[in-house]
Amino acid sequence: MATFASVGVLASLGAAAGVGLAAGGCAYAALSPRSRFFGAALIAPLQPGELALTFDDGPNPVWTPRLLELLAVQQIRATFFLLGSRAHTAPDLVRRIVAAGHLLGNHSWDHPILALTPRAHILEELRRTSDSLEQITGRLTRYFRPPFGARRPAVLLAARELGLLPVLWNAMTSDWNEPSAQRIAARLTGKIDRLARRGRAANIVLHDGGHLDPRAYRAPSLTAAGMLIARYRATHRFVTLDAWDLTAPGEFATGN
Repeated sequence: MATFASVGVLASLGAAAGVGLAAGGCAYAALSPRSRFFGAALIAPLQPGELALTFDDGPNPVWTPRLLELLAVQQIRATFFLLGSRAHTAPDLVRRIVAAGHLLGNHSWDHPILALTPRAHILEELRRTSDSLEQITGRLTRYFRPPFGARRPAVLLAARELGLLPVLWNAMTSDWNEPSAQRIAARLTGKIDRLARRGRAANIVLHDGGHLDPRAYRAPSLTAAGMLIARYRATHRFVTLDAWDLTAPGEFATGN
Protein backbone atom coordinates (compact mmCIF):
# COMPACT_ATOMS: atom_id res chain seq x y z
CA MET A 1 0.00 0.00 0.00
CA ALA A 2 1.29 3.49 -0.82
CA THR A 3 0.07 6.97 -0.02
CA PHE A 4 0.97 10.40 -1.29
CA ALA A 5 1.96 11.30 2.27
CA SER A 6 4.49 8.48 2.34
CA VAL A 7 5.93 9.74 -0.94
CA GLY A 8 6.58 13.14 0.63
CA VAL A 9 8.25 11.55 3.64
CA LEU A 10 10.47 9.46 1.45
CA ALA A 11 11.44 12.40 -0.70
CA SER A 12 12.40 14.70 2.16
CA LEU A 13 14.09 12.15 4.39
CA GLY A 14 15.75 10.43 1.47
CA ALA A 15 17.30 13.67 0.30
CA ALA A 16 18.42 14.51 3.82
CA ALA A 17 20.02 11.11 4.22
CA GLY A 18 21.67 11.32 0.84
CA VAL A 19 20.36 7.95 -0.29
CA GLY A 20 19.34 9.18 -3.72
CA LEU A 21 15.63 8.46 -3.46
CA ALA A 22 13.09 10.09 -5.75
CA ALA A 23 9.54 10.65 -4.51
CA GLY A 24 7.70 8.92 -7.32
CA GLY A 25 10.24 6.15 -7.60
CA CYS A 26 9.91 5.05 -3.99
CA ALA A 27 6.15 4.62 -3.93
CA TYR A 28 5.26 3.89 -7.54
CA ALA A 29 8.41 2.33 -9.02
CA ALA A 30 9.19 5.38 -11.16
CA LEU A 31 12.89 4.64 -10.86
CA SER A 32 14.01 2.16 -13.43
CA PRO A 33 14.62 -1.32 -12.00
CA ARG A 34 17.70 -1.40 -14.23
CA SER A 35 19.20 1.54 -12.36
CA ARG A 36 22.78 0.87 -11.29
CA PHE A 37 21.75 2.09 -7.82
CA PHE A 38 18.78 -0.23 -7.38
CA GLY A 39 19.53 -3.17 -9.64
CA ALA A 40 16.97 -5.26 -11.53
CA ALA A 41 13.50 -6.14 -10.31
CA LEU A 42 10.88 -8.41 -11.79
CA ILE A 43 7.95 -6.48 -13.17
CA ALA A 44 6.52 -7.69 -16.48
CA PRO A 45 7.94 -8.97 -19.76
CA LEU A 46 7.16 -8.12 -23.35
CA GLN A 47 4.18 -10.48 -23.45
CA PRO A 48 1.04 -8.35 -23.88
CA GLY A 49 -1.35 -11.30 -23.64
CA GLU A 50 -0.45 -12.06 -20.02
CA LEU A 51 -1.74 -10.66 -16.73
CA ALA A 52 -0.52 -11.36 -13.20
CA LEU A 53 -2.99 -10.64 -10.41
CA THR A 54 -1.06 -9.91 -7.22
CA PHE A 55 -2.50 -9.14 -3.79
CA ASP A 56 -0.69 -7.32 -0.98
CA ASP A 57 -0.88 -6.97 2.81
CA GLY A 58 -2.71 -10.19 3.66
CA PRO A 59 -3.70 -12.61 4.78
CA ASN A 60 -6.95 -11.03 5.92
CA PRO A 61 -9.18 -13.44 7.89
CA VAL A 62 -12.34 -11.82 6.51
CA TRP A 63 -11.55 -11.06 2.86
CA THR A 64 -8.79 -13.45 1.82
CA PRO A 65 -11.10 -16.50 2.10
CA ARG A 66 -13.67 -14.72 -0.07
CA LEU A 67 -10.98 -13.88 -2.59
CA LEU A 68 -9.87 -17.51 -2.66
CA GLU A 69 -13.46 -18.54 -3.38
CA LEU A 70 -13.66 -16.05 -6.25
CA LEU A 71 -10.39 -17.24 -7.76
CA ALA A 72 -11.40 -20.89 -7.39
CA VAL A 73 -14.70 -20.36 -9.20
CA GLN A 74 -12.89 -18.53 -12.00
CA GLN A 75 -10.00 -21.03 -12.02
CA ILE A 76 -7.45 -18.24 -11.74
CA ARG A 77 -4.17 -18.44 -9.85
CA ALA A 78 -2.66 -15.35 -8.28
CA THR A 79 0.38 -14.22 -6.29
CA PHE A 80 -0.07 -13.19 -2.65
CA PHE A 81 2.54 -10.94 -1.02
CA LEU A 82 1.99 -11.64 2.66
CA LEU A 83 3.00 -9.74 5.76
CA GLY A 84 4.85 -12.06 8.10
CA SER A 85 3.01 -10.74 11.15
CA ARG A 86 -0.35 -11.51 9.52
CA ALA A 87 0.74 -14.93 8.25
CA HIS A 88 2.06 -15.88 11.69
CA THR A 89 -1.40 -15.39 13.21
CA ALA A 90 -3.29 -17.18 10.40
CA PRO A 91 -1.22 -20.24 9.40
CA ASP A 92 -4.24 -22.26 8.29
CA LEU A 93 -5.25 -19.50 5.90
CA VAL A 94 -1.71 -19.33 4.51
CA ARG A 95 -1.78 -23.08 3.92
CA ARG A 96 -5.17 -22.70 2.23
CA ILE A 97 -3.69 -20.15 -0.19
CA VAL A 98 -0.89 -22.54 -1.12
CA ALA A 99 -3.20 -25.57 -1.38
CA ALA A 100 -5.29 -23.65 -3.92
CA GLY A 101 -2.23 -23.34 -6.16
CA HIS A 102 -1.41 -19.71 -5.55
CA LEU A 103 2.10 -18.31 -5.21
CA LEU A 104 3.37 -16.68 -2.02
CA GLY A 105 5.68 -13.69 -1.73
CA ASN A 106 7.43 -11.88 1.12
CA HIS A 107 6.04 -8.40 1.87
CA SER A 108 8.11 -7.85 5.05
CA TRP A 109 7.03 -8.57 8.62
CA ASP A 110 5.06 -5.44 9.48
CA HIS A 111 5.25 -3.10 6.45
CA PRO A 112 7.91 -0.52 7.37
CA ILE A 113 9.40 1.97 4.93
CA LEU A 114 12.45 -0.15 4.20
CA ALA A 115 14.16 2.66 2.28
CA LEU A 116 14.52 4.45 5.63
CA THR A 117 15.23 1.35 7.72
CA PRO A 118 18.68 0.32 9.03
CA ARG A 119 20.20 -2.61 7.18
CA ALA A 120 20.04 -4.95 10.19
CA HIS A 121 16.33 -4.26 10.58
CA ILE A 122 15.75 -4.81 6.85
CA LEU A 123 17.36 -8.23 7.12
CA GLU A 124 15.30 -9.05 10.19
CA GLU A 125 12.03 -8.01 8.49
CA LEU A 126 12.69 -10.16 5.45
CA ARG A 127 14.33 -13.12 7.16
CA ARG A 128 11.63 -13.38 9.82
CA THR A 129 8.89 -13.35 7.19
CA SER A 130 10.57 -15.93 4.94
CA ASP A 131 11.27 -18.18 7.91
CA SER A 132 7.66 -17.95 9.08
CA LEU A 133 6.27 -18.74 5.63
CA GLU A 134 8.62 -21.71 5.30
CA GLN A 135 7.62 -23.05 8.70
CA ILE A 136 3.94 -22.75 7.80
CA THR A 137 4.09 -24.15 4.26
CA GLY A 138 7.29 -26.19 4.11
CA ARG A 139 8.32 -24.19 1.05
CA LEU A 140 10.97 -21.59 0.40
CA THR A 141 9.82 -18.11 -0.57
CA ARG A 142 11.33 -16.77 -3.79
CA TYR A 143 9.65 -13.38 -4.31
CA PHE A 144 9.77 -10.11 -2.36
CA ARG A 145 7.79 -6.91 -2.84
CA PRO A 146 8.98 -3.93 -0.76
CA PRO A 147 6.21 -2.14 1.14
CA PHE A 148 5.22 1.09 -0.63
CA GLY A 149 7.66 0.02 -3.36
CA ALA A 150 10.25 1.88 -1.29
CA ARG A 151 13.79 0.68 -1.75
CA ARG A 152 17.42 1.67 -1.81
CA PRO A 153 20.46 -0.45 -2.69
CA ALA A 154 20.63 -1.92 0.83
CA VAL A 155 17.04 -3.19 0.53
CA LEU A 156 17.64 -5.07 -2.70
CA LEU A 157 21.00 -6.35 -1.54
CA ALA A 158 19.39 -7.71 1.63
CA ALA A 159 16.67 -9.38 -0.43
CA ARG A 160 19.17 -11.08 -2.69
CA GLU A 161 21.28 -12.13 0.28
CA LEU A 162 18.24 -14.06 1.48
CA GLY A 163 17.59 -15.55 -1.95
CA LEU A 164 14.63 -13.28 -2.70
CA LEU A 165 13.85 -11.83 -6.10
CA PRO A 166 12.59 -8.20 -5.83
CA VAL A 167 9.24 -7.60 -7.53
CA LEU A 168 7.54 -4.31 -8.38
CA TRP A 169 4.49 -3.66 -10.61
CA ASN A 170 3.21 -1.67 -13.56
CA ALA A 171 -0.56 -1.53 -12.91
CA MET A 172 -1.86 -0.21 -9.60
CA THR A 173 -4.42 2.26 -8.30
CA SER A 174 -5.43 3.31 -4.80
CA ASP A 175 -7.84 0.41 -4.29
CA TRP A 176 -7.15 0.43 -0.53
CA ASN A 177 -9.13 3.67 -0.08
CA GLU A 178 -11.40 3.69 -3.14
CA PRO A 179 -14.99 2.69 -2.31
CA SER A 180 -16.01 2.12 -5.94
CA ALA A 181 -15.08 -1.22 -7.49
CA GLN A 182 -16.08 0.20 -10.86
CA ARG A 183 -13.54 3.01 -10.58
CA ILE A 184 -10.80 0.62 -9.43
CA ALA A 185 -11.47 -1.70 -12.36
CA ALA A 186 -11.72 1.16 -14.86
CA ARG A 187 -8.39 2.66 -13.81
CA LEU A 188 -6.64 -0.69 -13.96
CA THR A 189 -8.24 -1.51 -17.29
CA GLY A 190 -6.84 1.72 -18.72
CA LYS A 191 -3.36 0.82 -17.51
CA ILE A 192 -3.58 -2.78 -18.75
CA ASP A 193 -4.74 -1.68 -22.19
CA ARG A 194 -1.99 0.94 -22.47
CA LEU A 195 0.60 -1.64 -21.51
CA ALA A 196 -0.77 -4.03 -24.12
CA ARG A 197 -0.46 -1.37 -26.81
CA ARG A 198 3.20 -1.06 -25.83
CA GLY A 199 3.60 -4.81 -26.12
CA ARG A 200 3.93 -5.50 -22.42
CA ALA A 201 2.27 -7.77 -19.88
CA ALA A 202 0.62 -6.32 -16.77
CA ASN A 203 1.69 -6.95 -13.18
CA ILE A 204 -1.44 -5.83 -11.32
CA VAL A 205 -1.55 -4.88 -7.64
CA LEU A 206 -4.71 -5.12 -5.55
CA HIS A 207 -5.06 -5.49 -1.80
CA ASP A 208 -6.76 -8.29 0.12
CA GLY A 209 -5.34 -6.97 3.41
CA GLY A 210 -4.15 -3.79 5.06
CA HIS A 211 -1.02 -3.08 7.05
CA LEU A 212 -2.89 -0.79 9.45
CA ASP A 213 -5.91 -3.05 10.01
CA PRO A 214 -5.72 -6.86 9.92
CA ARG A 215 -9.40 -7.03 8.97
CA ALA A 216 -9.40 -4.13 6.52
CA TYR A 217 -12.52 -3.82 4.36
CA ARG A 218 -11.64 -5.09 0.89
CA ALA A 219 -14.97 -5.72 -0.85
CA PRO A 220 -14.26 -3.12 -3.60
CA SER A 221 -10.88 -4.68 -4.37
CA LEU A 222 -12.33 -8.18 -4.62
CA THR A 223 -15.20 -7.02 -6.81
CA ALA A 224 -12.75 -5.18 -9.04
CA ALA A 225 -10.65 -8.33 -9.34
CA GLY A 226 -13.72 -10.21 -10.50
CA MET A 227 -14.46 -7.52 -13.05
CA LEU A 228 -10.93 -7.71 -14.45
CA ILE A 229 -11.13 -11.48 -14.72
CA ALA A 230 -14.46 -11.24 -16.53
CA ARG A 231 -13.09 -8.64 -18.95
CA TYR A 232 -9.82 -10.35 -19.84
CA ARG A 233 -10.16 -14.08 -19.33
CA ALA A 234 -11.21 -14.71 -22.96
CA THR A 235 -8.33 -12.70 -24.43
CA HIS A 236 -5.48 -12.95 -21.92
CA ARG A 237 -3.67 -15.60 -19.90
CA PHE A 238 -3.57 -15.10 -16.13
CA VAL A 239 -0.24 -16.17 -14.65
CA THR A 240 1.59 -16.23 -11.35
CA LEU A 241 4.88 -14.37 -11.20
CA ASP A 242 7.01 -17.47 -11.45
CA ALA A 243 5.94 -17.68 -15.09
CA TRP A 244 8.08 -14.59 -15.70
CA ASP A 245 11.01 -15.54 -13.51
CA LEU A 246 13.21 -16.67 -16.42
CA THR A 247 12.57 -13.56 -18.52
CA ALA A 248 15.80 -11.99 -19.69
CA PRO A 249 16.91 -9.18 -17.30
CA GLY A 250 16.87 -6.72 -20.18
CA GLU A 251 13.10 -7.14 -20.41
CA PHE A 252 12.48 -6.10 -16.81
CA ALA A 253 10.88 -2.67 -17.13
CA THR A 254 8.28 -0.56 -15.39
CA GLY A 255 5.98 -0.39 -18.38
CA ASN A 256 4.74 2.97 -17.06
